[in-house]
Amino acid sequence: MNLLATGGTMGWEVIIMYVVIIGGFMYFAAIRPQKKEQKRVNAMLSTMEVGDVVVTTSGFYGVLIDITEDDVIVEFGSNRNCRIPMKKAAIAEVEKSNE
Repeated sequence: MNLLATGGTMGWEVIIMYVVIIGGFMYFAAIRPQKKEQKRVNAMLSTMEVGDVVVTTSGFYGVLIDITEDDVIVEFGSNRNCRIPMKKAAIAEVEKSNE
């Protein structure tokens, strides 16, 4: 009888160990890289300056004209008449101006 009770307890310990291992794998495979990417994006957005060339998430290239807390105004094209306000989250890449 004592052996049967020990076997049942051992089964629960193995299940708990698997849950911990899978949880650790999920952290290192999904959550940690996502946090790292978010830090990189936040650092990129915080260093934006007027005059920088940006690429939007839809693939358009433009020049930053104005920056507010949550929004930016981006000028597209060479005719200087296409200025569009957009959220900072719509910026995918920033190329620093060489002025």
